[in-house]
Amino acid sequence: MASAQLRDTKRRIDSVEATKKITRAMELIAASRIPKAQARVHGSKPYTAKLIEVIENVGAADAGGSHKLLERRDLNTVGLLIVSSDRGLAGAYASSIIRLAEARAIELKREGKDVLIYAIGKKAQSYFRYRGYQVEQAYLGVTDTPGYGDARAVANRVMEDYAVERIDAVDAFYTRFESAMTQVPTHRELLPITPPEMEEEKGVRVSYGFEPSPDEILNRLLPTYVEAIIFNMLLEASASEHNARRRAMKAATDNAEELIKNLTVQANRARQAEITTAITEIVGGAEALVES
Repeated sequence: MASAQLRDTKRRIDSVEATKKITRAMELIAASRIPKAQARVHGSKPYTAKLIEVIENVGAADAGGSHKLLERRDLNTVGLLIVSSDRGLAGAYASSIIRLAEARAIELKREGKDVLIYAIGKKAQSYFRYRGYQVEQAYLGVTDTPGYGDARAVANRVMEDYAVERIDAVDAFYTRFESAMTQVPTHRELLPITPPEMEEEKGVRVSYGFEPSPDEILNRLLPTYVEAIIFNMLLEASASEHNARRRAMKAATDNAEELIKNLTVQANRARQAEITTAITEIVGGAEALVES
């Protein structure tokens, strides 16, 4: 019995060792991608901030101007743009943002509104399709290393559907990257665009001359603004995913090491029991010979 137990324990140790090598490798891969992902997040923010500043100035010069992306309509159909992940093994990263989006979808359905899903990442696509939601468009293979072309493709689709009144609003759900230890599931209204307002503390507003007209400039800027916002969302979600996966794989590696220690103790006890049994049998046999 002790021998069988020892063999079983050794097999479990070998299995956990193999798993530990995999989780350790995945931890190192995720860790190697984090610095680049963080740099891309920080690098995109000045562009978005300057774009907002330009829209503030142009919007002030074009007071009362209209654009399809600024229109607010009665809500009949709402699009939910959900940035999840293509792969798992990242702890609660994907499930957290999916729960937040599903809570919004349930709220809208209770109000009698239709919901269309624009899923970025296989996790969101699979989850909402399985539960019977209409997945209007899915984008796969994007979340690991998103490019501006990916953001443009997503933006063009949601803007087109909004312009033709297929949807009356777009709510976006993504994981905001705050630091290496803090990533926050976030909900924001993407469409219609709420024009940024000039803040008083920024000082006296400069009066510009525009060529072409402010209205034409705004028509060009607003789609670019939506693209930039979505691109920034993709970058923050990517950095958050890599950080979540690194933490999850480190925890798995640590747990494997602890399990190996416990199994090694069990193996040593089984080996000692086997040795003790063998010695007992030898002593018993020797005593039997002496008595005979």
